[in-house]
Amino acid sequence: MSLTVYEPFARDYEAWSAEMTEDVPFYVGLAREADGPIVELAVGTGRVAIPMARETRRRVLGIELEPAMLEQARANAAAAGVHLELRLGDMRELDLDEPAALITCPFRSLLHLPTWADRRRTFERVAASLRPGGRFAWNAFCFDYAVAARNEGPNRDARVPHRIHHVPAESRLDITLDSGGTISLWWATRNEWLGLIDVAGLEVEALYGWFDRRPFDDESREFVWVARKPG
Repeated sequence: MSLTVYEPFARDYEAWSAEMTEDVPFYVGLAREADGPIVELAVGTGRVAIPMARETRRRVLGIELEPAMLEQARANAAAAGVHLELRLGDMRELDLDEPAALITCPFRSLLHLPTWADRRRTFERVAASLRPGGRFAWNAFCFDYAVAARNEGPNRDARVPHRIHHVPAESRLDITLDSGGTISLWWATRNEWLGLIDVAGLEVEALYGWFDRRPFDDESREFVWVARKPG
C-alpha cells in the first residue's frame, strides 16, 4: 500500500500535467546527445521518460517514490510499445549499478524536497552517479510575487480543481486538491541552485529561461538548468 502524500495526486496526475508539453523536446534533445544510460528522477507516469526512450532507443531508468505513479508509468510504457526500466525509490538515496550519461528531473520535481540538506544529498548522489562529463538537467519556477498573488486561493476551473496557498516565511506553496490530498513545494533562488551545484562538485553548462533555450534574464520565470560533472 502507498503511504506517500502523492497517492491522491496519482489518480489525476495525467490531467494535472497535460498542459506541460514544451519540456519534452528539451529533455529528449539532451537524451539524444547522451552517450550512455539515461535516468529520470521523479518519473511520474512516464510523460517525459517514454518519449526519451522511444526517440533514443537507449536504456532509460525511471525512479519514483509513489507506487501508483510507477504502475501507471508501466501501463503507459506498455501502451506506447516502449521499454522503461522502472524502480521504486527516493532520489535522495540514488544508487545506480552503472554511471549515467544523463540524469534528468523534469516538472519542477526537485521542489518537493523541503530542506537544503535534502537537496544537497540529492545533488551529491546525482554527482556520484554520473560518469565524467555526464549531465544533470532540471527545471524549477522562479518565484514571482505577482504570479503567486494571481494563483493564491481556489482554482475550480482547472483540469484538476485545487487550491493554492503560499507561505513566504518558509518559501513554500501548498497545493490541495478539491478531491482531497495536499502536497508542498519549496521554491529556491538562483544562488541557492548555484550553491547546490557547487557543493556537489558539478559545473554549470547552461541556464536557460525556458525550454526553447532562450537566455535567462530578469524577465525569466523558469530556471532550466544543465550541469555537468567535470571530466
